[in-house]
Amino acid sequence: MIINLEEIKNLIPHRDPFLFVDKCTIIEPGKKGISERYFSENENFFVGHFPNNPIVPGVIIVEAMAQTAGIVVSHQFKDQKDKSVLFMSVNKARFRKPILPNQNICFEVNFLNKVRDVYKFQGSAFYEKTRVAETEFTAMISIGKK
Repeated sequence: MIINLEEIKNLIPHRDPFLFVDKCTIIEPGKKGISERYFSENENFFVGHFPNNPIVPGVIIVEAMAQTAGIVVSHQFKDQKDKSVLFMSVNKARFRKPILPNQNICFEVNFLNKVRDVYKFQGSAFYEKTRVAETEFTAMISIGKK
């Protein structure tokens, strides 16, 4: 099931300039998904990261993976109005190759486990089928609580 940008905005609270997913394919609801993001040369963070050598910051790569997982999990709660996705931890992050301007990146996430409202995922980023980054992370989905 393919989730477009407008549907993504109904599932997670992120908005420009901090929304790093253009579209998402849910392979298995709550468990597995693949998203895409085209990082254009006009991204505001390239101005300072780094002048004359622009590279997508690692924290943005990890954030894109977490947003993908948030979409995959939140889709099953799409009718709930008061939900939030809160990033909790990052472990085993590895950045194998830099992501440069004008690259389309695929982010793949796989559910590892859940304890109460805390979900643990493994995520990978790919450029042209080459793994460029990976990590494990946890996030809390809170429904009806603020």
